[in-house]
Amino acid sequence: MTSLDKPTESTAQNPPDETGDARAVTEAALFEAFGGVRGMVETVVPGLLFVAIFTVNKDLHVSAIAALIVSLVLVVVRLAMKDTVKHAFSGVFGVAFGVVFAMFTGNAKDFYLPGMLYTLGLALAYIVTTLAGVPLIGLILGPVFKENLSWRTRNPGRKKAYAKASWAWGLILLAKCAILFPLYWWSDTAKLGWVLVALKIPPFLLAVWLTWVFLAKAPAPIDVFAEMEAEEKAAEEKAAEEKAAEDRKAAAEAAGGRHRREA
Repeated sequence: MTSLDKPTESTAQNPPDETGDARAVTEAALFEAFGGVRGMVETVVPGLLFVAIFTVNKDLHVSAIAALIVSLVLVVVRLAMKDTVKHAFSGVFGVAFGVVFAMFTGNAKDFYLPGMLYTLGLALAYIVTTLAGVPLIGLILGPVFKENLSWRTRNPGRKKAYAKASWAWGLILLAKCAILFPLYWWSDTAKLGWVLVALKIPPFLLAVWLTWVFLAKAPAPIDVFAEMEAEEKAAEEKAAEEKAAEDRKAAAEAAGGRHRREA
């Protein structure tokens, strides 16, 4: 056991601080992975604009183009602020698929169909990967926590937490699909759109909160990047020591040769 592994007196006496730190790190990682408040806004605004305009004028083309334009504006704002654009870009692609699909079929409800199918596929992915022993939420958050896949074989408590979180995501998304798909078949576009907008954030927040709860109680992640850096540093130090030993040996041999020649 190294000095880093041994519990110190301060940590033994103040476990709530350690727990609080773990929860803070988990919260920050979740916000980074899922985009935080801004990511949620960028997810909701295009669909909200589409259904609001369509409810007023029933014009598919105007509604779809407006949703696409606002998605592009969100990307431009991210670029202007030199911020990460992955969440904004995913929103643009989602809106673009919806626009193309709705324009192709002429059915305004089809604007929402690609996103609904994606949600269903994502729900199944969470469940299937968990059953396969590689929970998807672990694959998503592993790099964020700098643990990569170490939790699979070296941290069973953390793997269990990832499995619980993935089950939560899968079941919550399946419940969302169970509400939306019947509305797609039996309801009008406006009602489907408003329900979909209403279901954008609450299920997501519930899944994120459950993930936070499971991971905050799990063992700390193993920082494999720090381990690799330590191994590289140790290898460099060993190589330096070996070279120094070789240099000393060569110097000793050279000195011995001079002594023999002088003798």
